[in-house]
Amino acid sequence: MAYIQTSQPSKLAAFFSRLPLFGNAKQPEAAKRVQFNSRLLPYLLLAPQLAVVLIFFYWPSVQAIQSSFYIEDPFGFGSTFVGLENYTDVLVSPEYRGIAGFTAIFTIIVTALSLGIGMLLAVKADAVIRGNAAYKTVLISVYAIAPPVAGLIGMMIFDQHIGPFVKMAAWFGWDMKVGLNYFDTAFAMIVVSVWKQIPYNFIFILSGLQAVPASVREAAVMDCRSGARRFRTVILPLLAPTVFFLLIINITYSLFDTFGVIDVMVKDKAANNPITLVYKVFMDGFRGNDIGSSSAQSVILMVVVFTLTIVQFRFVERRIHYN
Repeated sequence: MAYIQTSQPSKLAAFFSRLPLFGNAKQPEAAKRVQFNSRLLPYLLLAPQLAVVLIFFYWPSVQAIQSSFYIEDPFGFGSTFVGLENYTDVLVSPEYRGIAGFTAIFTIIVTALSLGIGMLLAVKADAVIRGNAAYKTVLISVYAIAPPVAGLIGMMIFDQHIGPFVKMAAWFGWDMKVGLNYFDTAFAMIVVSVWKQIPYNFIFILSGLQAVPASVREAAVMDCRSGARRFRTVILPLLAPTVFFLLIINITYSLFDTFGVIDVMVKDKAANNPITLVYKVFMDGFRGNDIGSSSAQSVILMVVVFTLTIVQFRFVERRIHYN
């Protein structure tokens, strides 16, 4: 049987094109365009979100930059311009450099453990056939806990009198004193912060795993018998966009969102316990009433995060394939 192809539209197609219902069928792209009767309407729709961004993000940033060049009276009776003196005092301070070093170590450990354990649990939960809904619910439920509540639960777990983890550590000769000992407090902070962030990574990685086509998995099974190698060479590259997104989110979480956990666990004894840079800003600004130094620290932290984000998108994202 031979088929005759012609570039001319058929009479039936021409008939339907003249009907009102199908009159726009020749221009599907134009039909998808959104038209506003007024030029002011799109800006009015965007106004609430723009107002939130300006009021709660840009305006405080500008105020922090301005305050970093002054020594301000804590009661608001005056200010003295000192230029870059607040920045130099912060950068040459041994205490600030020590806190910056702990923040870097804390961020690396929390990010690596949260991503690693979350990925491991997601892979195991994805392989479960019977009762998988119960496993997923139990693993995700921790994410509903607020950071201060997570810190309070952590203090109960690491309490010197009733803490089960302290009793377990005593079996190995480790006398844990969270809140008093620097290393013990740092260990507890890392454990609680990782425990709080694992469900977030679990949700996204499990969703990415379930989006991998079954045909790809079957082909990988035939090509490679090793499960670890299949995951490294086939599954993980497909999860690369999700992992890159979670990498940025986890670094941001480690730097900023762990504030509630730290605030509960240091027990108002920051001088004897490890703290991060964002908690240092809070201590100097709201408890020490040193607004100028606190503003300078916030600007330095802002620059560090901005630089880190640029490095991630410049050198890490180029290895990510989104197709």
